[in-house]
Amino acid sequence: MRVSVLVVVVAYWAALYGFGGHAQSLEIPNNSVFIDPKSFAVISNSNIPFRESSFDTLFNPTSTAPPFFQIFDPAFLTILGPNPSIREVASNSTFAFAHEAPIYVPDTNEVFFASNDGGPLGMSDLNHNSVVGKISLTDVDAALVANDSVINVPVTFLDLPETIQMTNGGTGPYNSSLLLITSGRGSLPPSIALVNPKTPNNVTVLLDNFFGRQFNSLNDIKVHPSGKLFFTDSVYGFLNHFRPNPLFPNQVYRFDPETGAVRAVATDFDKCNGIAFTADGNTASDTGATAGFLGNNQTEPATIYAFDVDPRTHAFKNRRVFAYVDTGVPDGIQVDTQGNVYSGCGDGVQVWSAASLSILSADVEARFGTMKALYSVNSSWGRPRPT
Repeated sequence: MRVSVLVVVVAYWAALYGFGGHAQSLEIPNNSVFIDPKSFAVISNSNIPFRESSFDTLFNPTSTAPPFFQIFDPAFLTILGPNPSIREVASNSTFAFAHEAPIYVPDTNEVFFASNDGGPLGMSDLNHNSVVGKISLTDVDAALVANDSVINVPVTFLDLPETIQMTNGGTGPYNSSLLLITSGRGSLPPSIALVNPKTPNNVTVLLDNFFGRQFNSLNDIKVHPSGKLFFTDSVYGFLNHFRPNPLFPNQVYRFDPETGAVRAVATDFDKCNGIAFTADGNTASDTGATAGFLGNNQTEPATIYAFDVDPRTHAFKNRRVFAYVDTGVPDGIQVDTQGNVYSGCGDGVQVWSAASLSILSADVEARFGTMKALYSVNSSWGRPRPT
């Protein structure tokens, strides 16, 4: 989930609010540019250069300095509001401390996250575990009220047991706990675990094998409306040299926390990554993301797939392309109540309508790379509400 923590609460707010209304009557707000897709349908006779790489060159025909909102459809203006802003609230130029698993906990008004597992600036590898940290949004609010030009609120790291190895995804609160999914490290297995967000952060492991075999390196997890847990398993740990040879195809699984039963529900991915459901649970989205390892290969998928979820077996059916990403690869993913899809990509957070039209790119980095900072978004969404 490479960029999902980049905008701290955008995914959570997106789950509560949708697009719509008479956006055409609104003016383009500050920190935003509107780009009509017709304006770049033909660029051979313009000043817009052709791009040779989706990793090294971002699509920014207005040459706007990030961070900013790049809007492709007026529908997004309603949710963006009249005065949006993006502020860096915590950063570390030498450590990718906020790279995975963002979870907002209303009870403590804190955002939890995990450091990069095995990648650049992650300070984790076969011999070193990643870490889970948190920031207080009360501290963020105070700093924003003070209007400090540079904000860098304290980051607190959790002291977790050895059962939590290379945290790569998370959601919640789930039964008042953080629901974390880990990639494992060396001989230590990948797992799904509950973590108390309050001290002493006690841990309960829910699953760490498939009929006796360790998973490859678990990546992301979501709770289906049925209460079942769905998660992805890919070979990223092996490619990052902290997990042994893979034992399974890249697949999506369903776990029933009541019975302990686990089964595969989707297969034949290049490298499945993020996962999310529509509010009714009838449609699933999965990022079959690749590239970035052993060299970037732009002919491999950088794709979000949509599936129908069988109402009885929960198997994923009728796979189709929902969106192909123009910058980097799609990683973490969320779906709001109106079916709009949000994903962390190579240039920041990209958003598609339910009809798979690209309507926004929140460009927060000038290049594709490891996230070393947390950002806060201020818009018409307001503070996330407890659910």
